[in-house]
Order: sequence, then C-alpha cells, then structure tokens
Amino acid sequence: MKTYLQNVNAMLLLRRCHRLNPIGPLSIDRNQVAPVVASCAVRLCSSSNDQRFHQYGFSASWRHVLAGLLAGTGAVLAYGLHRHKAIEKSSPLPIISQEEVTRHRSLKDGVWVTYQGGVYDITEFVSIHPGGEKIMMAAGGAIEPFWSLYAVHNQEHVLEILSEYKIGELKAEDLKKQSTFKSSDPYSSDPERHPALRTNSLKPFNAEPPPEILADSYITPTAFFFKRNHLPVPQVDPDLYRLHVEGLPRGVLTLSLEELKTRFPKHTITATLQCAGNRRSEMNKTRQVKGLNWGFGAIGNATWSGAKLRDVLLAAGYGPDVAQWARHVQFEGLDKEITGSAYGASIPINKAVSEEGDVLLAYEMNGKDIPADHGFPIRVVVPGVVGTRNVKWLGKIVVSAQESSSHWQQKDYKGFAPGIDWDTVDYKSAPAIQELPVQSAITTPAEGSVIDRSEEMLTVKGYAWSGGGREVIRVDVSVDGGKTWKEAKLKSSDKEGDQTSPPLGRAWAWKLWEITVPLPPEAQELELICKAVDNSYNTQPDTFGPIWNVRGLLSNAWHRVKVKISEDDDEE
Repeated sequence: MKTYLQNVNAMLLLRRCHRLNPIGPLSIDRNQVAPVVASCAVRLCSSSNDQRFHQYGFSASWRHVLAGLLAGTGAVLAYGLHRHKAIEKSSPLPIISQEEVTRHRSLKDGVWVTYQGGVYDITEFVSIHPGGEKIMMAAGGAIEPFWSLYAVHNQEHVLEILSEYKIGELKAEDLKKQSTFKSSDPYSSDPERHPALRTNSLKPFNAEPPPEILADSYITPTAFFFKRNHLPVPQVDPDLYRLHVEGLPRGVLTLSLEELKTRFPKHTITATLQCAGNRRSEMNKTRQVKGLNWGFGAIGNATWSGAKLRDVLLAAGYGPDVAQWARHVQFEGLDKEITGSAYGASIPINKAVSEEGDVLLAYEMNGKDIPADHGFPIRVVVPGVVGTRNVKWLGKIVVSAQESSSHWQQKDYKGFAPGIDWDTVDYKSAPAIQELPVQSAITTPAEGSVIDRSEEMLTVKGYAWSGGGREVIRVDVSVDGGKTWKEAKLKSSDKEGDQTSPPLGRAWAWKLWEITVPLPPEAQELELICKAVDNSYNTQPDTFGPIWNVRGLLSNAWHRVKVKISEDDDEE
C-alpha cells in the first residue's frame, strides 16, 4: 500500500511543480524544459517541503531520489512536453477505492474528495481557502451533496481549479454505489422572482435590478430590490415563529411574531441597504477578484417598519450592569448550512441600543409584510451598516462580549490592502466591515448609449449614499472625463425639488440626483463621471487601484460611463 501511495503522490507532486513555476506546462518550449524541471527538483529538495513529503509517506532519501530523477530526465521530457495533452491522455491515473479516500479526512492525513468519479487531493487548497472549514465537511467523500447546497461554486472556473488536484479515478463498484445517492434540491421551495432581475447566481439566488430602472423612484419597488442570499430561503410558519433573545440577566426572552407586533411600539424608517460587493464588476476590471460579479445595482432604498431592537433588549433585561461587559449583539438567521449551523453576523452594542441607532426588527417592507427573499417574517435592519449585518429570517439574538463567530463575520466581508492576496491574507488582521464608505453611480444614460446630436442637451441621473448616517451633501458630475465639473440637483424623496435634510447622523436613505447639460460641440464620445461628497467631506477615490482588495469589497471609485454622440446625418 505504501508503494501504491507513493506512486499516486509522485504524480501529484509533479502536477504541483507545474503550479509552482510561473511558466505553465503548455507554454514551455523544448529549450525551457530542463531549467524548469531542475527548478522543480530544487523546490522538492527544500526543507520547506519536508512536512508535505512525510505527509504522503516519502522518506528523505526517497525525496532526493525523486528530485534527482526530475533533474536528470529534463532532456527526455523536453521532447514529449510539447505533446502534453496526448501524454496525459495516454497515462491513466491510478484506481482508488472509496475506503482509501475515506482515510483522508484531515489536514494531517490529507484531504481527499471525489467528484463525478474522480479522486482529488485538495489538502493544499483547503489550507489557503477562506471557506476551508466548509470544504472539510466533504472530506473523505463525495463533494456533490455539498455543491447542491453551495451551488454557487459549481461553475466552470471552479471545476478548472479542482482539476489541478486530481490524483486518481474511483473504483467502478464504488462509483456505482455513489450513483444511488439522490439529493433533493434545497432550493426547490425558493420564491418566484421578477424576470427583469439580472441574475448573478441561481443557487443561492442573487440578483440586481436593471440599471435603467434603479433610480426611477426614491423608494425601490420590492420586486426590484436586489436579492442577496447565501443559503436556501427558509420556509417559516408565522404562527409557529419564535424569536429568542439570550445573554441578558432575565434569561431567555422568547417572542412570537404577534408579541413583537403588539408588545413594542411600531417604528418606521426609510433606509438604504447596500451589499459590500456592490460594483465589484468594475474593480474586477482592474485586477481579478473573487465574488459575485455585481454591477451597481446591489443597493436599494425601502421603508421598513417594526420594533426597535433597543426596546426588545431593554425588555430582556439590558441595563447599566450589562453595559459594563457587553460589546456586541449577535444575530442568527433561520437559513442554515448542511451542518445545521445558521447564517450569522453581529454589530457593536452601542449601535444596537442607541436611541439614534434606529436598528429595527422589521416585519414590514414598503408597507407590506416582508417577502420571503427579504427575510420573512423578521429581519434586522441596521441602517448605515453593510447589508450582510442586516440578518434575514432572524431566529436568535445574543448579547455578548464577543462578536459573532460566524464565517461571514470572521472570514468574509473584511477589507484588505491592495498588496494582500489569497496566499498572504490573514483574516484576523482586519475588522469586520460595519459602516460603508460614500458611494454614487450613474444610472442614466447606460454604458455605450448613443446620444443624438439633435437633442442638444443630455440628462444624467443616478443615486448617492453614505454609510454611518452621513448625509450626501453634493454630487459632482463631469461630461468630459473629469476635466470640468458641475453640481447635480439632489432629491430626498419623490417630491419634485425635495431637499429635506434628516437629523444629523441619521441620514439612512440615499439621495437621487439629476443634471442636464448641453452636449459639448464637436465631441463624438463623452466620458461621464460622478462622485459624491458626504457631510464629513468624505469623497470617492478616482480609481480602483488604490482600493483594490482580494474580495472586491468597498468598491466606490468614481463611476464612469462612456456614451457616443451621433450626428444628424449619420442615419442618412
């Protein structure tokens, strides 16, 4: 068995060598092969690989033999490497039993999984992937049942990454046993969605409205409000629903939906929610990031009604004694992973209990019961704070000295420096995102639009918003690529000319803006730009380079749209 494993893992190490070199195997010509292979041999001999070799059962002497073979056979490989694909097809991978796969379920023993009859050693990948603990759920078995839940990963580029870790084929009889597994689709009960939404992923469902309708009205119609789900939408019976409040002196407070509606005063606020990944697609053009390719529609403005979180916490026993030790309020949703753990997040206690914080346990959206996609029957609305903390389908509240231990609080939704990549990221080095930076975007005209010269005037529209309750006080617009600027008119509601200012520090809602300018004479193409300024005089950076980060979050550089101008005689 040891010799068998050595053969399997020798192939794996050879594949890894190709990944260690900046030159891909298919791009190396015959004259390049020897130095590349020699370089691989040196890497294999290095002390940093000792642990990996012992992990796969190689002795130090065997390691040097392999390195020597690699260095000495460069000339032989030179001839055949340019026929890499043909060689790979003619060299079948070993057959591995399910029993052997099952033995590899930890980082110590190696992490092996199967997918569509292939066997993959993903030990190396798990150690650098931010969701490694979730991947470990599939260790030693088939990955298909887990991808039925985390279906967003079942994409071509992910499969390409997986293919690099293939080490063998599953025994035919074991594959036949696997094929009897029938997984029910956990997304089969998801609600219907408006067909006009632009879908970024189906399972879980994530979508945004078409840009041209995003700023049509101050209050975003519920059907067009962006959908951001991490897991299947849970089905909740409102009559059986219970909210549990824990961590306070009076013990657990349990509230039904009816009690939330009748025991506590109903409050209403208008607040904008924005996903941390809004406008990620633009940052992705600067340098590739990982995440859903959101346009600028992962934002919406709605009227929310419900009980204040502050009132509920006071009823559960929050007081001066608790304030001495409590630092966070944790939220858990009723949407759960395959292990049964719930989606979770937390906010600072000061935001939760502040009179001016306006945090709601909302049961209405735009005057009606919150729909399933937005958290029925109860969701947290934390105005001024990133969307991911506005937990939907709320099931539990915990007052704690620690923030949530959830994956989405600890290993996602954090901002890092532009020089940090997936090999160097340390999630403990950055705080979880709470308040978002100032933001704006052009919704009309659309990128690539053609403007008729005969119209003489051009109207540009968009939205602007800032986190933390900071009011947008100005939006600057340029039609010549930033050489000159004009100030747009702001709207604080759907009433024409309404520029009402909210109380200081409680500007939870976006502002729509509009400007009409003459078409520049002789210009054939215009680069439109907008940038917003809030009442702390924060403004947007001009480019994405300085704010680039591996997850593509906090993407708020100047929004740029290019349009063309057609002359009157173009159509003749």
